[in-house]
Amino acid sequence: MGLTRYLINGTMFDMPLTKKTVIGLRKALKKGLTLEKLTPLLVVISIVLAFLVGVLWEKVNYLSKGGGKTINQNDQVVGSDTAQPQNGKLTEDQAKKIPSVSEKDHFLGSKDAGVYLIAYSDLECPFCKQFHPTIQKISSEYKDKVAVIFRHFPLDQLHSKARKEAEAVECAFELGGESAFWKMTDKIFEVTPANNGLDHTLLPGMAKGIGLDQTAWKSCWDSGKYKDKVEEQYQGAISAGVSGTPTSFLINKKGEAWMIIGAQPYDNIKATIDEALKS
Repeated sequence: MGLTRYLINGTMFDMPLTKKTVIGLRKALKKGLTLEKLTPLLVVISIVLAFLVGVLWEKVNYLSKGGGKTINQNDQVVGSDTAQPQNGKLTEDQAKKIPSVSEKDHFLGSKDAGVYLIAYSDLECPFCKQFHPTIQKISSEYKDKVAVIFRHFPLDQLHSKARKEAEAVECAFELGGESAFWKMTDKIFEVTPANNGLDHTLLPGMAKGIGLDQTAWKSCWDSGKYKDKVEEQYQGAISAGVSGTPTSFLINKKGEAWMIIGAQPYDNIKATIDEALKS
């Protein structure tokens, strides 16, 4: 039986020319043609998958920079203990770990309010920047029923500038009282692009812009005299179970407490405030 030479997919074969061989060759050729037909489709599928992965990656980057309006956004402390209190009403023991409200605190609203909203914040946190108008709205809507209290929780691992900005608003308070504290806080949140983006050479001008003596403010800020107060509030937050910003606590006259993690929308917080006021 003679041998016949065949070229299949670029490879040369010598085979006996039989009926079985011919059938086998036809199958092999058919299979080769099928793969050739599938190749363009596989290429298109690969391109589409690559595009979808790219879109997903861009979305993740966008949210990590503070974009969007999703619920429960916050910046987490690197290496923090995740076994902490969660959103919702706290136990009596957990509530006792929240540092008591005192004259050292900064109030937006009446000190005789039925509910205190204690907001732990970082002035370079994009989610705190997003959340700040919400706490302003709470103060405006509830008036004397709810007092907002601002406390410092600078995330040094993420925002190395935040601690000095916390000292900046404390110096504003020293020179201009409660009104100056809130005006300086509002201005920093307004101007900063967040994520450690604020140019600190702008701060003296901000102090002057809200009516403070710029030289006196700069002297206070350069002295670092409020670094201990900022650290005390930071450590108090850790003891209370705070692991990221913004984190807020609602406390009513009975001492009942609720934890609110992240940049929650106004309507979510309103429901919790109403619950706290009724208790």
